[in-house]
Amino acid sequence: MSEEASRPKSSFYDDFESPDFYDIDTLLTEEQILVRSAMRDFVKQEITPFIEEWAQNSTFPKNIVKKFGDIGAFGPFIPAKYGGGDMDYISYGLIMQEIERGDSGMRSTASVQGSLVMFPIYKYGSESQKEKYLPKLASGELLGCFGLTEPDFGSNPAGMKSRIVDKGDHYILNGSKMWISNAPDADIAIVWAKDETDRIKGMILERDMEGLTTPETHGKWSLRASCTGELVFDNVKVPKEQILPDRDGLGAPLGCLDSARYGIAWGVIGAAMDCYESARKYALERIQFDKPIASFQLTQKKLAEMLTEITKAQLLNWRLGRLMTEGKASSSQISLAKRNNVEVALNIAREARQIFGGMGITGDYPIMRHMMNLESVITYEGTHDIHLLILGKEITGISAFI
Repeated sequence: MSEEASRPKSSFYDDFESPDFYDIDTLLTEEQILVRSAMRDFVKQEITPFIEEWAQNSTFPKNIVKKFGDIGAFGPFIPAKYGGGDMDYISYGLIMQEIERGDSGMRSTASVQGSLVMFPIYKYGSESQKEKYLPKLASGELLGCFGLTEPDFGSNPAGMKSRIVDKGDHYILNGSKMWISNAPDADIAIVWAKDETDRIKGMILERDMEGLTTPETHGKWSLRASCTGELVFDNVKVPKEQILPDRDGLGAPLGCLDSARYGIAWGVIGAAMDCYESARKYALERIQFDKPIASFQLTQKKLAEMLTEITKAQLLNWRLGRLMTEGKASSSQISLAKRNNVEVALNIAREARQIFGGMGITGDYPIMRHMMNLESVITYEGTHDIHLLILGKEITGISAFI
């Protein structure tokens, strides 16, 4: 059976156009608008007609990986010499926005590959590591994952128990990681573990390394079209040439998380836009008491507040994107955007569900799927409360973590 014949069929027509109440498009370059348009067309063709069936069946469409590579969704900010798009960070943000408008799980696949796998290899890897892995990751020939979170250490990654022991020309790795996006299907994994001196080091593991297993996480109510699993290390032999040489310590993986959190800040507004636009159209079509529910004050209040919050987040993202491109964005600035925008998106999804009434819980509309996805996004890459405390430390100079 051909790939096209095996794809789920859908009569859904995606006519999405993003709200732009403050003419923010005039702040974008021609190239940025072209990048967004290309990704929007891709999502309309390759994701939105099928995503409800993937989510309902808890199926990760493996063929999307190569398609993401072909369209340039993996590591767009990586230099072209390594297979990346050589784009600025606003273009990267717009790509994440369009993909997450389709689905948060699809954006997770792309942002893990770019920000948590390609980014550390590019920033901390040797030249031979960059040449070996980055082009194949950019093209989608390889899929990667990022192993930092452990069963007992999520918000406190410094407490990790995974260990590497020096054996001369190689290390022996033991431990485990959990809640790892892409893990069950990943060809490589960027893993962080402590050495004998308690120094955190990063390394590149390959699928066929003996002692590495990636059991899948089942029963998820969220990110159901994304594959999630564990990384389990049982005396894995790691050649020393697989160690990322140019940086170690906790700051190395946290630097990767900054890039991922930035992508999330943009991505979730794509989900918010989808909820808003869906609710606006439904409110104009749904008749109650002989008139559209869009004519009622409380419905208009909901829609007005949604548009207001989306517009504020768009301006926040644009400014943060400029700072990122100029190399001036701080971790706390990224935390502010991630925390604010995920909360905004989740609130919009909940209000949109109210406009839809009972229809909002069905797969005929994207609202409940976005809402469930965002319940994960508000937790991963730093929980909502952790980002508040990051900002609190920035404001007061006092850490609330210790």
